[in-house]
Amino acid sequence: MDGTYRCSANYVPLTPISFLKRSALVYRDRLSIIYGQNVKFTWKQTLERCTRLASALSLLGVSPGDVIAALAPNIPAMYELHFGVPMARAVLCTLNIRHDSAMVSVLLKHSGAKIIFVDYEFLDIAKGALDILSKTVTQLPHLVLISESDKPSHSNNEICSSVTSEYESLLTTGSLNFEIRHPHDEWDPISLNYTSGTTSSPKGVVYSHRGAYLNSLAAAFLNEMSSMPVYLWLVPMFHCNGWCLTWAIAALGGTNVCLRNVTAKSIFHNITLNHVTHMSGAPTVLNMIANAPPEVIKAIPGKVKVMTGGAPPPPQVIFKMEELGFGVTHSYGLTETYGPGTVCSWKPEWNILPPDTQAKIKSRQGVHHIALEEVDVKDPTTMKSVPPDAKTLGEVMFRGNTVMNGYLKDRKATEDAFKGGWFRSGDLGVKHEDGYIELKDRSKDIIISGGENISTIEVEAVLFSHPAILEAAIVGRPDNHWGETPCAFVKLKDGCDVTGNEIISYCRSRLPHYMAPRTVVFEDLPKTSTGKTQKFILRQKAKAMGSLSKGSTSKL
Repeated sequence: MDGTYRCSANYVPLTPISFLKRSALVYRDRLSIIYGQNVKFTWKQTLERCTRLASALSLLGVSPGDVIAALAPNIPAMYELHFGVPMARAVLCTLNIRHDSAMVSVLLKHSGAKIIFVDYEFLDIAKGALDILSKTVTQLPHLVLISESDKPSHSNNEICSSVTSEYESLLTTGSLNFEIRHPHDEWDPISLNYTSGTTSSPKGVVYSHRGAYLNSLAAAFLNEMSSMPVYLWLVPMFHCNGWCLTWAIAALGGTNVCLRNVTAKSIFHNITLNHVTHMSGAPTVLNMIANAPPEVIKAIPGKVKVMTGGAPPPPQVIFKMEELGFGVTHSYGLTETYGPGTVCSWKPEWNILPPDTQAKIKSRQGVHHIALEEVDVKDPTTMKSVPPDAKTLGEVMFRGNTVMNGYLKDRKATEDAFKGGWFRSGDLGVKHEDGYIELKDRSKDIIISGGENISTIEVEAVLFSHPAILEAAIVGRPDNHWGETPCAFVKLKDGCDVTGNEIISYCRSRLPHYMAPRTVVFEDLPKTSTGKTQKFILRQKAKAMGSLSKGSTSKL
C-alpha cells in the first residue's frame, strides 16, 4: 500500500511492561498486592517500586540481555521482579525453590546470571550454590537478600560477603526518574525458565516480550477474568512466570494475594478474608482442597474461578471442587508454551449432562487458546493429523506466537523440538469428533503390555474415583511374559483402610482386565514443586521390584 510505513506512531514492540504503566494510571489507588496482615501496595506504589528496582539494577552494572536470577516463593518481591527486571531490559530467571545447592549452581552457571535475588528462607541453599560455583568460575553472581517483611533485616556480615545487598535497601538506591528500557524488538527475551526437573538435565526455555504479552492476555481469557480480579497465588511464580498471570493481573488492574505456603487452611482463609475471585493450581492442589478436613472447609462468599493444569485432573477431583462452589477450567501446556496453551472451552449444551459426565469432559485438554495459532495431534513420523475418532494415538503438537524462542545454548535441542515446523510436546493424545484433544500419556509413560497400549491417565482416573484413595500414580513394572504390567502407587485418605487386592478388584470391575494394576504399593508420592508426580522415581522403584510372575498379583 503506497503511502504507508512503519514508525513509532503505529508500531510499538509488544511487552507486558505496558500493563503495569497503564494500571498505575487507571487503578493507581487500588490494591495491587496483599501479603499477610501488614503488607499492602497500590498500583501506583508497585510502579514506583519496580522503577526503583530497574534503576538499582542499572546502577549495579546490569546491561540489556543480562540474566537476573531469583530464588523465592510467591512474595511481593517476586512479583516486582517480573516487571523491574525487564524494565532494565534484563532477563528474569526464576528458579525452583525445591532445588538443592548443586542444582542451583548448575543453573546459575548455565544461565550466566549476574545477580541472584534470594528469599531469606532459601539463603543457605543459595550460599551453598555459590560455594560450589566458586570452584569453577571467577565472577560470582551478586547476591541480594529478600528479608521477610515482619522479620528484622539481616546485616551484610550475617549473610556471606561484601558483594551482598538487601532488597529493600537496594530499592532505596534506585531513582523514580529512571527511564524505563523498553525492548527494541518484541522478540527480545524477557525471561528464562528451566523445565521443572522431571528430567535429569533441565533445559533453559527462553520467552520473548511478544509471547509473554500475548499469553498474558490469553491467560486472562482462559480464567474468564474481567477488570479488577482478586487473584490468590497458588501456582509458583517461578513456574512459567506463574503461567503468565504475573503480567495478566497487571493488565486488568487486579489484586495479587501473595501466599508463601500453600495449605487448605490458608486457601480458605484468604478466599473469605480477601474475597478472592480467581486462583489456579495443579490437580494436586485441587485434590488437597477437595479432601480438606471439615473443620478447615469454609463456605466461600461467591464462586471462585479455578484454572488447573500441569497434569490431567481426575474427573472425581473436578466433581468435588464444583460441589464446594469452585468453577474449574482445565488448561494444558508446557514450559515451552508459556504455560497454558489449550483450554477445554465449555459449551452450553453440556450443562444438561449428568455431573460426572461433565467432569469427564472438563478433564479433556480441549482446543488452542486465542493467542496460539494451532494445536493438533499428529503422527510424529508422517506429520499427518490423526483421525478424530477418540482412539488413534498421536503426539500433541503446537504452532504459534506463544511457543518459546528456543532452548538457551542448545541449538540441536531447539531444532529437534521444532522439527517439521511444529513444537513437539512429547505428550500422547487423541482427538475427539468435535476437535477437542485429550491427553492419554507422556510418550515415556505409556505402558505397553502384551502389545496393548495402556493409558496411565485412564487407570489413574479409576483409582481416584475410589473413596479411600487420596493420590495415585501408575507406572509400568517389568514382566517377563507381558513385557510390563501396570503398577499402582497409592496414598490413602486419613482414616481409610483398604487392601491391595480390593483396589485391584475395584479396577478390574471398571476397566479391561489387562489395564487393571497387578501391583499396588502404598506410600507417599514424590512430586515436583508444581505438583507433578515424579514418575521417573516411581519407574525406578517398579523396575527394582523385578518381573511379576505370570498370573500373580503383588501388594506392598
